[in-house]
Amino acid sequence: MDDEKDHQPPEPTKLTQSKERWVSEGRYLTGRISRPEEERLPPGQHLVKNWPILDLGVRPTVTRERWQLNVIGAVKNPQNWNWDAFMAQPQSRLVSDIHCVTSWSRYDNQWQGVTTQDLLDRVQPHPDARFVLLYSNDGYTTNLTLEDFAAQGALLAHSWEGNPLSTEHGGPVRLIVPHLYFWKSAKWIRRIQFRVSDVPGYWEERGYHNRGDPWQEERYSDDE
Repeated sequence: MDDEKDHQPPEPTKLTQSKERWVSEGRYLTGRISRPEEERLPPGQHLVKNWPILDLGVRPTVTRERWQLNVIGAVKNPQNWNWDAFMAQPQSRLVSDIHCVTSWSRYDNQWQGVTTQDLLDRVQPHPDARFVLLYSNDGYTTNLTLEDFAAQGALLAHSWEGNPLSTEHGGPVRLIVPHLYFWKSAKWIRRIQFRVSDVPGYWEERGYHNRGDPWQEERYSDDE
């Protein structure tokens, strides 16, 4: 089910065009090797107290009553969850730092949601499933390896700091993958496709690194 003609990305906004230019210019690269893992702040990052808002210029309003999540592809048990079914899954509370490719980081974010490990237990990926493609309600896509999707701390979050996730930050539900740059943590999640082969997502097609490890400063594709 790779044909997503009903949810095409919007025309590039000024911010999107700027981010594409940063790719070509190599902006936010420090040229340093990754720091020791015990250091909390990845190279080239600075701390913020607020939570900056970055998107493609379209913020879809999807109510909890209308929200659905399809989990499809190379899995034994495909799922089609509405809000009640999602909330009936095991719920977890996690705390993690987040790191944006545009150089900001925020510490100690408190999330509530369904861990990707619990999702995997439910859907049971096929042995040859190695990748995950995420689809958002604004037309955005991003790709992950199954290993990164299943990593400790990754979850489908519906709450942040004890409150429902706001629309501008990806509510009702977004993915959180704290060990990768935050463009991999897709907002407004609507579909998760497990795949045998990899396929690049929105920013990966526009010059961003295919993985995006902040500690390795994997910002752009020519750093692979």
